[in-house]
Amino acid sequence: MNLEVVWNECGKQGITLSDERKELLVTFLNGLYEVNSHTNLTRVTPEDAPIRHIVDSLLIVPLIPQGVRVLDIGCGPGFPAWVIAWARPDLTVVAMDATVKMQKFLGAHLLPNLLQMIHRAEDVIEPEHFDFVTGRALAPLGVQAEISAAWVRVGGLFVPFRTQSEREAVERANIGMLGLKMTDIIEVDLPGDAGVRLFPIYEKTKSTPKEYPRLWGKIKAKPLAKG
Repeated sequence: MNLEVVWNECGKQGITLSDERKELLVTFLNGLYEVNSHTNLTRVTPEDAPIRHIVDSLLIVPLIPQGVRVLDIGCGPGFPAWVIAWARPDLTVVAMDATVKMQKFLGAHLLPNLLQMIHRAEDVIEPEHFDFVTGRALAPLGVQAEISAAWVRVGGLFVPFRTQSEREAVERANIGMLGLKMTDIIEVDLPGDAGVRLFPIYEKTKSTPKEYPRLWGKIKAKPLAKG
């Protein structure tokens, strides 16, 4: 697996990588595809993984303040949670996913600053506990925002991974009732022709009302952010 594109992205961001840290990533990816050969963890091929899993996850790293608590909701086998923790030892990163097979794999590759939470996000057990909440390939924006907002402390940030094609929908999304205010939209190019990542930046300006998030059935039946 050629990881030159990963090393290049780290260089652009000023992330210093020792041989030991590089080897951690190699071991993580080799482990991912070894398990994936018999247990479905990802549909991304090994050839595409350096860009679609690692570089894509790295794109959010410059947006995260120093030394904060980060929550990745719906982390799957570790994207972006594992990558963020690997790239930023100053952060405490919690990887949340309710799927046991994902968390079993991740548990075999924990880092000193990476914690696990086997949990459904709509059941908020630590309200307003995190400084920075994100999630990748998780759900439509309205659903993602509703299951994320209550976890963010007032003054913290909710920054979801979205796609360039969603820009108009993001701009008109009405999720202010969750206590979130959009302050910016950042677009970042992936290498080559792999596309563009959209990062809407939401500041938590007030506490999320107690009625949010709703029960999962109600969230799915009537999602927020329809206009």
